[in-house]
Amino acid sequence: MSYSSKPSAQPCVKTFDEFVQLADYSLMDTLNADPDATVDGEDRRARQVFSGHFVPVTPTPLAEPEYVTHSSTFFKELGLSDELAFNEKFRHLFSGDISVAHEPMRRFGWATGYALSIYGTEYIQNCPFGTGNGYGDGRAISVFEGTINGRRWEMQLKGGGPTPYCRGGDGRAVLRSSVREFLAQEYMQALGVPTSRSLTLYVSKSDTVTRPWYSPDSHSIDPDILVDNPVAISTRVAPSFLRVGQLELFARRARSNAHPRALEESIAIVSHLIDREYKSDIDPNLGFADRLVELAKLFRQRLTSLVADWLRVGYCQGNFNSDNCAAGGFTLDYGPFGFCEIFDPWFQPWTGGGKHFSFFNQPIAAEANYQMFWQSVRPLLAENAAALEQFDRVRDGFAEAMQTQIQNMWAAKLGLSEFNPTLFQELMQLMTQAEVDYTIFFRELSHIPDDISALKKSFYVQTSPQLDEQWQFWLKSWRNLVINGGNLAEISTKMKQTNPKYAWREWLVVPAYQQAMQGNYTLIKELQEILSYPYDEQSQAVEDKYYRLKPKALSSVGGVSHYSCSS
Repeated sequence: MSYSSKPSAQPCVKTFDEFVQLADYSLMDTLNADPDATVDGEDRRARQVFSGHFVPVTPTPLAEPEYVTHSSTFFKELGLSDELAFNEKFRHLFSGDISVAHEPMRRFGWATGYALSIYGTEYIQNCPFGTGNGYGDGRAISVFEGTINGRRWEMQLKGGGPTPYCRGGDGRAVLRSSVREFLAQEYMQALGVPTSRSLTLYVSKSDTVTRPWYSPDSHSIDPDILVDNPVAISTRVAPSFLRVGQLELFARRARSNAHPRALEESIAIVSHLIDREYKSDIDPNLGFADRLVELAKLFRQRLTSLVADWLRVGYCQGNFNSDNCAAGGFTLDYGPFGFCEIFDPWFQPWTGGGKHFSFFNQPIAAEANYQMFWQSVRPLLAENAAALEQFDRVRDGFAEAMQTQIQNMWAAKLGLSEFNPTLFQELMQLMTQAEVDYTIFFRELSHIPDDISALKKSFYVQTSPQLDEQWQFWLKSWRNLVINGGNLAEISTKMKQTNPKYAWREWLVVPAYQQAMQGNYTLIKELQEILSYPYDEQSQAVEDKYYRLKPKALSSVGGVSHYSCSS
């Protein structure tokens, strides 16, 4: 399987007025607003929300917003002119000042509530009220929904200020986390991994907030100082931001008869999910029960494929709760995420994540989230025994479907026509012993070398003659299988289209956001360019800088090798 970008549309939307005309609010027009909400969106204090699918909220504008960057790739795909990113009204809108909007846009956005489950266990104490009615989009405010080039997109401000779900927080995002999220979404898209997309990034020239972080060269696990950070707003875009946790919230309310319309709202949110994320794949002429069975099949396929992709590129979600699991089957949340450099099956970048959300445990976390999806939707099939049986069968097949996806992925990474469990287990052991760089190792292997000397470029430790002998034996066994698979040049090319050359390396991203805090965005743009072509051979200068092992001095530095949840 190869991963290439989609063809782009020619820019046709050049003015803010033309952009505004694209607005079309399927969520606010078809679902229920919180009946206790204000009509004008001035609803920013933490409170309980007892019913309704969304709360109208007006974002809080950045003071003196300054352009940092935008995604030219995505602008082109949407048919938006690059000039728009510098348009004054466009800049105001996507830095939180929705007052510039005019019809058919509305002068308020919306935030949604959701429930939390961790590994299939329901939680409510994360909500300040202890009821689960105050948990949701605490600082994410959607401001636009519309159909662009035949596809429906929702645009959401990350760090747009407090909402009723802010749990007493300020609703802001700092420049550091905003740069990380913006670049990570660009990178994942270029890798061919389904993801929310980056649109724009603006920073305030005067607003700051204080956050815990790490002092320079700190080896502390937890942040050890308080840092003043510039406030920023990044805009992320997706067909929808519906999460498994949202389906859960309405299913819980229906289960407990929380209000008279609880079951009706649960049916409505699931129907809306199908319309927003699966419309082209599910026949609208099917009965509701049959559509739910198709939904279960399609979501299982997308979720298992997604997690296999995460393992392929070394991505670790860090905190894969049900509220961070997009019901559309793409990568949604870029908070405590990281990419594996020194290979470790239990790699976990987030200090609060624990082993259960580590690199190789992501398939198990995915199944737990799928369990909550199944548990939330299943009551809607109570009256249809035949559909219920099919629905349960899809759930029961999750582990097998996940295993198939992962085995196919490993076979592709190794250039093999089928998965070889013995060869794979031997490789995992050797990779761990040699502490290989995950990305560099598989990229060098893609050249199909006949001697391990070529692979040692990826080793972080000095190997013994005995370990070298084990490596050479494995390499010979692997090459024999590859040679039997056909043309080596063709296999090598496919492997290079599966195994990226350029990886997300936190120690190379840190200087980008540190310079950005001083008003210099050059390195952000450089990273944006390089990470947009992760499979390509780039210049020698780029290779020397970005295709190398992590310096030993950074091996356990806080904010580089590990970090608390990004704010």
